This record gives sequence, C-alpha cells and structure tokens, in this order.
Amino acid sequence: MPNETEIRSSGISEADLQMLKTFYRAFAGEPALLDDCVTADWQDIPLAPGQATGRDGAKPLIEGFGTVFAELRIEILEVIGGPNRAAVRAVMKGRHVGELLGVAPTQKEFALPIHEFHAFENGRLTRTHHMEDWMGWFAQVGAAPNAA
Repeated sequence: MPNETEIRSSGISEADLQMLKTFYRAFAGEPALLDDCVTADWQDIPLAPGQATGRDGAKPLIEGFGTVFAELRIEILEVIGGPNRAAVRAVMKGRHVGELLGVAPTQKEFALPIHEFHAFENGRLTRTHHMEDWMGWFAQVGAAPNAA
C-alpha cells in the first residue's frame, strides 16, 4: 500500500492523486481495484512476458505477484503532474518467496525502484509507460539473469 505520509506531489489534483494511490494498491495485491482506476483498454507499456493487453490482462500478473513476493507494498515517493499526465517515482518492497524469472525463492528482502509515466482521462488511467530496476533486483536477491 502506498505510504500516505511521504508522498511529494505537484501539478496534480487530489482526485487524480487518489486515483494513482488506488492503482498502486491494485499492484500491491488488490487487482480488482484496477476496475476503479484504469480504462478497460488501458495500455501497459511494455507488457510482461505472457501478459495479455488491457486491464484484465494485468490482473493475472498481479495475482502472480502474490505467489512470488511476500509482504509486497509499493511506496509512492513523488508525483509530478500536468494536464492528464503524471510521472511517478516509487519503490516496490517485499520478500522473494517464489520463482521469478528463473530465480528460485531466496527469502531475501528487496526494494525495487520503479518509474512510471501515466496518461489519464476522466479520472482513469488510459496508458502507463513503466521501467523497473530488475537488474538491481537480481543483485539484491543474489542471482544473475538467465541469458538463454
């Protein structure tokens, strides 16, 4: 769940900030919340391997996070907004308890920086471009990515 007390934001309405908080709660383990904050044809760019498009395509991915990460939470650190746009700097934290990207569970805690750029209309996200520091995640759990 987003850390409510430490979010720095500018250029974004309180309603849009609340919508973003709902979005990150969804990704922290409550996929049904996507229905409240993204359009049905929301674009998640880039898609994860095997992920279907749209809002419903993200729900199985989020459910899978629950089998891979324990104590999963996303802390929003900063939001910079403009008309129908927002840039978010956040960190996903948890413990690695299931196989991911060929890496067996390590039980190690991690903090994965994420940077996302959202477009929205009428209080719902229409598109999200995102980048996560997966190489940093590999280092934190003591693994190397499979180059195969």
